[in-house]
Amino acid sequence: MKSNTNSRGAWKVYFFSAIIALAVSYGVIHFNKKDVKEASGVTVVESIPGAQALYTKDNDGNIKPLDFTETSEKVLDAVVHIKSTQTGSSYQNQGARELPDPFKEFFGDMFKGQSPQGSSSRPRVGTGSGVIINDQGYIVTNNHVIDNADEVEVTLYNNQSYKATVIGTDPTTDLALLQIKADNLKTMSLVNSDDVEVGEWVLAVGNPLGLNSTVTAGIVSAKARSIHINTDKFAVESFIQTDAAINPGNSGGALVNLDGNLVGINTAIASTTGTYTGYGFAVPSNIVTKVVEDLLKFGNVQRGMLGVTIRTMDSNLAKEKDVDFTKGVWVEQVGEDSGADLAGMESGDIIVSVNGKETATSPRLQEIIAGKRPGDKVTIVVNRNGKEKEFEVELHNSQGGTNFIKKEKKEVFNLLGADFENVDKEIAKKLKIDGGVKVSKLYPGKIKKETQMREGFIITHIDGKRINDIEDVADVLENKKGGVMLEGVYEDGSKYYYAFGLDS
Repeated sequence: MKSNTNSRGAWKVYFFSAIIALAVSYGVIHFNKKDVKEASGVTVVESIPGAQALYTKDNDGNIKPLDFTETSEKVLDAVVHIKSTQTGSSYQNQGARELPDPFKEFFGDMFKGQSPQGSSSRPRVGTGSGVIINDQGYIVTNNHVIDNADEVEVTLYNNQSYKATVIGTDPTTDLALLQIKADNLKTMSLVNSDDVEVGEWVLAVGNPLGLNSTVTAGIVSAKARSIHINTDKFAVESFIQTDAAINPGNSGGALVNLDGNLVGINTAIASTTGTYTGYGFAVPSNIVTKVVEDLLKFGNVQRGMLGVTIRTMDSNLAKEKDVDFTKGVWVEQVGEDSGADLAGMESGDIIVSVNGKETATSPRLQEIIAGKRPGDKVTIVVNRNGKEKEFEVELHNSQGGTNFIKKEKKEVFNLLGADFENVDKEIAKKLKIDGGVKVSKLYPGKIKKETQMREGFIITHIDGKRINDIEDVADVLENKKGGVMLEGVYEDGSKYYYAFGLDS
């Protein structure tokens, strides 16, 4: 009897389950019936309400369905495609001793025969992404996207294209600042990347693999990550790591939160194939903000330095140094007369915080200090022999002082695409010249596009006029129209002439 009773109970369960399933199926079919129509023998579904499987919280803690459409619509207009063109003459890295044909009407054939003959090469073209950060046309991208380019072209989401001017670069963070002359630009705001949390949803927006305006979704997988990809002497790597798909062409694009604000500039991927295999890395927006502010205000990045060499503390290092493990950053060496040295820090100190912010890893310490300038003072707490000590450290510049190292940034210099510095007196004496102006860095601009000049060229004359300092260069070229002749030498003593036009 017991078995028979159980059987009847089971049949009741099956019967009522079937009735419920039938009712649900009928309801769904009936509900969507109004959205279905017949067209040429094909059933077309005009709309089906989307099923929300995931939920998230807004800033006020309210639960809402997870949906990326609103964010995507908000950010796409502010992310641009960047094309960098490098002509054959520039990547052959040869000097030029013959005037380009368009300028012979200005200077004749006075230098004919001084240039070695060579075959022309096809231009090299690279692509990447960028983010418009204000309505004046300033665009942030990666330095490696535009490095060594002769021309940079920016294409907006609406397919309008503009020639871009390089305002400045910072190889230490792999960032560059461009500008285009355009109106009614959509822009993107930057947030405090310290507030970004591991596990937070983010979108990567850019132009990967030639696929313009692509959006991918993921989470923040880690923070303060270093992958040792930047080989610059003073490199700062404290990436935001994400599993949102990032591929070649995404470089310089945006990593945004669900509010559509910039949390980082996509820069690199961890891959054995050259394409996405799980993780991408973005420069945090706090570093981006500092670099942009410095480039606009000073012409270059003002980097404050502690003056120490460091290692992330772990159990192996604690064993090697025979100390108790403490989470923080081990000070390997302290530079003589550096800010850290003058404040009293010593080799063997373990830095546990800066200005109240925990420094669990070397990249995190680098990120915090990278946000400061020479002359800034920071409060550093260290663990020394098991006891905490506090120091106030005044940060120095790369030359050991506390002053800003400014760079002349005039409109004509942006047009030329070059940074200049007054020639060192010892070099001038060695070359037997009275003075001059050294071309310390070349960007996309007139010089790279129309000449074969190399970095390190020392300008001694422009259009026959003696050049002694940077102000002389600006005075001669400001408001100049027509052909320009640069005369000068390289440090090996070889004399060269370069010509270009300022009205083309």
